[in-house]
Amino acid sequence: MKPIKFYIMLILGVVMTASAQFLFVSCDDDPGSDSYYTSTAEYAADFLKNRDKFSEFTAIVERASFQAMDLLGTWGSYTVFAPTNDAVEAYLHSKGLTAVDQLTNADCDTITRNHIIEQEFFTTDFNDGTYPVMNMLDRPLTVTCDSDTLSTPGQVQLAIYINKTSRMIQMDDSVKNGVVHTMNAVIGTSNDMVADMLSKDERVSIFYSALQLTHMDDSLQRFIDESYSVGSDSIDWTNDRLCIHTAVEYDNVAYMEHRYFKYTAFVETNDVYEKYGVTDLEGLKRLAAQIYDPKYPEDADVTDPTDRRNSLNRFVSYHLLPFQGTYYNLTHVDGPNSTLAASNFNRRYWDIADWYETMMPYSILKCSFPSGTQQGLYINRRGVQSRADERGVFVRGAKVTPFSDMGRSKNTCLNGIYHFIDDIIAYDQNTQQVVLDERLRIDASTLSPDFMTSEARGHYTRSNYENGKYGTWNTTSNHTNPQTCLGFKAGSAKNFEYSNNTHLHVRPRTLSFWSYQGDEVTILGIFDFKVKIPPVPAGTYEVRLFTCVDFTNRGIIQVYIDDIPQGIPFDMRPSGVTLFGWKSDTALGDEDAIASFDKSIHNLGWMKGPKSYFSATSESGGTQGTCFRDAANTIRKVLGHFTTDGKSDHYLRFQQKIESTKNAMNFDFLEVCPSSVYNNEYYAEDRW
Repeated sequence: MKPIKFYIMLILGVVMTASAQFLFVSCDDDPGSDSYYTSTAEYAADFLKNRDKFSEFTAIVERASFQAMDLLGTWGSYTVFAPTNDAVEAYLHSKGLTAVDQLTNADCDTITRNHIIEQEFFTTDFNDGTYPVMNMLDRPLTVTCDSDTLSTPGQVQLAIYINKTSRMIQMDDSVKNGVVHTMNAVIGTSNDMVADMLSKDERVSIFYSALQLTHMDDSLQRFIDESYSVGSDSIDWTNDRLCIHTAVEYDNVAYMEHRYFKYTAFVETNDVYEKYGVTDLEGLKRLAAQIYDPKYPEDADVTDPTDRRNSLNRFVSYHLLPFQGTYYNLTHVDGPNSTLAASNFNRRYWDIADWYETMMPYSILKCSFPSGTQQGLYINRRGVQSRADERGVFVRGAKVTPFSDMGRSKNTCLNGIYHFIDDIIAYDQNTQQVVLDERLRIDASTLSPDFMTSEARGHYTRSNYENGKYGTWNTTSNHTNPQTCLGFKAGSAKNFEYSNNTHLHVRPRTLSFWSYQGDEVTILGIFDFKVKIPPVPAGTYEVRLFTCVDFTNRGIIQVYIDDIPQGIPFDMRPSGVTLFGWKSDTALGDEDAIASFDKSIHNLGWMKGPKSYFSATSESGGTQGTCFRDAANTIRKVLGHFTTDGKSDHYLRFQQKIESTKNAMNFDFLEVCPSSVYNNEYYAEDRW
C-alpha cells in the first residue's frame, strides 16, 4: 500500500529518448491557487449556493426531504463530496434523464445522503481504505489514491477517488462547519452484499463456488436489525442528556440509532490455490478434507457441504468474521505510518495483535500487525517483527492485501468487506497447537461483533477530529464533552447478556488514559452480566482481567466462570499497593528479586500490567508516558481457570456487590492464557 505522502513525493525519473534528448517530468502536487479555497465566513450550504458549478447538486440537496441544506447551513462537522454540474449531467444521462427535475424526491434524498459524512475529513486525515464513519445513507465510502500521468502532460499528480469511480478534482475547501471536496462524478450507491461482490470478481471464483455450495453465502445476507429500537428512554446522537460520571471525567453517551449486521471475508485468489494444486471446486474440496479431517476425524464422513461439521464448510466459514473489519481497524495500528495509536506500544518486543471469533463454530483467528521489514496486516502470524518470539516460534501467517493493491476490486459494500490474502488460512493443527499456543490478550472492545460493526472500537467522535484523530478529553459535567461514547441496550451486543439494570458503553479512544489500546468498555448500575469467552483450542486456561483501579467510584465485583464463583469479591477501588503490595521493578532491584515477586503475587491471584504498552503523554501521541508495568493502578487480576474440549462455550459473569448505580467496572481486556504459558517449567511467562 502506498499512502498519500508517497504520491505527493513521487518524482518520475529522467527518460532518455532515441534522439538522446531528455524528458524531464516533475511531480506537481500543488494544483495551484485556483484549485482550492479556504473560507472563514461560509458554511457548507453557502459554499455550494455561491458557486455556479454546483447549481445542479445544490438543486438536488434543496429537494432532499430532511432539510439537508438547512443542516449544512448551521454549525456542526461535515464532509461534503460535491459533484460538479458536468458530473450531475453525466449521471442524469446514464439514467436516461435530462434534468434534475426528473429525479424523484427519494432520488434526491439518496444522492444527498450518499455525498455527506457527519464528520470533517480532510485529505490529510485519512489514507487508502475506508472512512471510519459511514455517510448519511449509512454506506461506507472507500478512498483510493493513485498517480495521474494523463491530465497534465509531463506531470505526475495525486489522484484521490471515492469508491474507485468518483475523483476529487478540488480538495480540502475548508468551511465554517467542515470541508467540501469537489468531485468529477456522482458517487454511486449499491445494494450489493458481500456475497454479491465476490460473485463479480473472477479472481476468487473458486472460493465463491465453495461459498455457494456450502450455503454460507446465505449467512452473509443480513444488514439491519428490523426489531431494534432505540426507545423513548434512550438517547440519540442529537441529545446529550445522558452524562455519566466515570472516574475523573464525565461521559456523554448515545445509543446506536440502528443496529447493523456486517461481515468480513478473507479470500484466497485462484492464483493462491493454484500453488496448492487446486484449480477448481473439486480440488478445493480435497484440500479442505486434507486440512480438517485429521483434526476432526469423527466428522470425516460428513459429506453434506451445508453441514457445519463438513470439511469444506469449515474451510469456508473460517474465512468469515461476523462484523466489518477494515484493514486499519482489525488491529490497533491506525494508519500506514503508525504515528498515533501504535506508538504507545514497544513494537521491538511486541507485535500488535487482536483475536476474533470466526463464523466456523468454536474457532478463533489472530490478526497482527508487526513493525519492521515485514510490516503489514497478517492472519495467524506468530513471532515478533520478522523473528521468532521469546520461545523460539515463528509462523509467517497469511498477509492481507491492502485495499489500494487489490486492483479493480471495490471490496466494500452495503453489509461488509472482503480482503485478498496471499496464503491459505485454516483452523488446523498448526494454528491451534502452535500459533494459538500463546497468551491471548483480547481487548474488551472486540468481544462483541456489534462493537466492531458499529465502530465503537477505536471510535472517532462524531463531533470532532482534533489533534489528528483523538480529541482532547473534557472532564466537565455540563454536557460539553465532545467525546460521545456509544451505548448498547440490553440485547444489542452479541456475546453479552445483561438486563436493563445494567448500563454498558464503549468509550472513544483516548491515548493518554490508563487504557490498553486507548479504549475500554464501561459498565455501571446494579449490574450482573455475562460475556462469552472467545473460543480457544482444547486445553486448560487461566483467565485474567486487566483494569485500571484506584478510583473511589469503581465497583466491588464477584466473578463467576461458567456460573461457578471464583474466590471472594474483587474490590476495584484501592490501588495495587493495597491490593497485593505492588512494588516497582526499580525498588525490587535485580532480576531474581523481580521474578520472585512476580511469582509470589501471581500465586495470590495478581499480576502487574503489561510491559509492552505505555500511555501517551498527550492525545497527539508520539511521546510515551508511563509503562503499564510501572503503574500501581494498571493491574491484572487472575479471575480463575477453566478447561475446554474446544467444542463448547464458556462464560464469565460479573456481579456488582455495591448497592449503587454510580459505581463502575472498567473492563479493559481479558487474557486467556494456556497452561503451557502460565505453568511452564522451562519458560517463564514474559512480561510484555
